[in-house]
Parts: sequence; structure tokens; C-alpha cells
Amino acid sequence: MKKSRRSGLTLIEVVIVAIIMAVLAATIIPQFSASTKDAKMSNLKFNLHIVRSQLERYKEQHSGVYPPAAANTDLANQLTEKTDQNTKLDPTNGACGPYLQDGIPLNPFNNSNTVAVIQGTAEPTAPTGSTDGWQYNPTTSWFFPNDPEYFRSNGSFANPN
Repeated sequence: MKKSRRSGLTLIEVVIVAIIMAVLAATIIPQFSASTKDAKMSNLKFNLHIVRSQLERYKEQHSGVYPPAAANTDLANQLTEKTDQNTKLDPTNGACGPYLQDGIPLNPFNNSNTVAVIQGTAEPTAPTGSTDGWQYNPTTSWFFPNDPEYFRSNGSFANPN
């Protein structure tokens, strides 16, 4: 009698391959998500550094005054357009600015570049609850991410002012 030889995998072999792939996926995928979070945090720190340094530059050129802002667009206009030394927008003859060529940068955690203007002297300890990307206090110049991820990290890169 002639033995026939079948090609292919048995059910046991298929199950073993599936289990091996599941174990590999369970160990590799979390590493990718952690590196994504690390990249976002690095980008957030860089954006904070840029904006905060430009706020200080603005203050130096405007006799110790930070950009006035009653709303999101006010801060964006103060930092992206020319102003006179009294903080008045003057796109044609302004001697100061612009400070941010491409506008307020995005917060990488919520992909928003809008700014919630907050008042008072207390440093923020939580997000505002809005979808804004940032928090800004024109009195103290505090500029913070408006995102729970920042506050979960206990403000480990808090405002240096």
C-alpha cells in the first residue's frame, strides 16, 4: 500500500503558532504605545519651552509686561503680530515681535492650539475642563498644558517663572 503524504499544518500546529503570535503581540504592542506617549511628552516639553521663552522675550521688549489677553485670539495675536512697546497691535509700524511665526503650537495630547485664559494668582492644578490645548494667565504669565497627562506627571516640568 502506498502512503499518501499531506502537506499543511495540523490543528495543533496552527494553535501553537497563534499562541506564540499572541504572546509576542502582548509584549511588543505596549512598548510602542509607551514610546508614543514619551514622544508626545517630549514634544509637549519642547512646545512649552518655546512659548515660555517667547513670553519672557515679549516681557523684556514691553517694559516688564506680559502679553495681555482676555481670550485665546488675544494671546495668539500678541505673539504672532508686531506690537508697539505699549502692547498695542501695530502690524505695519510695530517695533516688537512677532514672537511665534507659526502661531501657538499644538498640544500633542489633545491636538489643540487654543488657549484658555485664566485669572487669579494661584497656579493651575488641573485642566480647565475645556478642549483648549493650553492655559495662560496674563497676570503671572503662567503657561501650562490644558491636559490631564501633564497634571498626572505632578507638573514635573512646571513653569519656571
